[in-house]
Amino acid sequence: MSTAMNFSSKSFQPRPPDKGSFPLDHFGECTAFKERFMACLREKGFDNSKCRMQSKEYLECRMDRQLMTKEPLEKLGFKDLKEPFPKQADGKTNV
Repeated sequence: MSTAMNFSSKSFQPRPPDKGSFPLDHFGECTAFKERFMACLREKGFDNSKCRMQSKEYLECRMDRQLMTKEPLEKLGFKDLKEPFPKQADGKTNV
């Protein structure tokens, strides 16, 4: 027995993505970062785990130029690539 789905229902309301839009980079502001990331992927056999630094730099470029919503790097999966806190002259870490 088959079940027919009625897509013409007035009750269906489309909703935007949870993270918002991801607009195109019409002015090519982050093209150099994108190209470095794509070159890395080609060199590494499309293993994106080996190109995380380039991916991080590309996303940072997009966030800096308001081409995507600013998010903490931890939420984007780059917690291990965050720069450590600078050390003071006495060797203690600034927090």
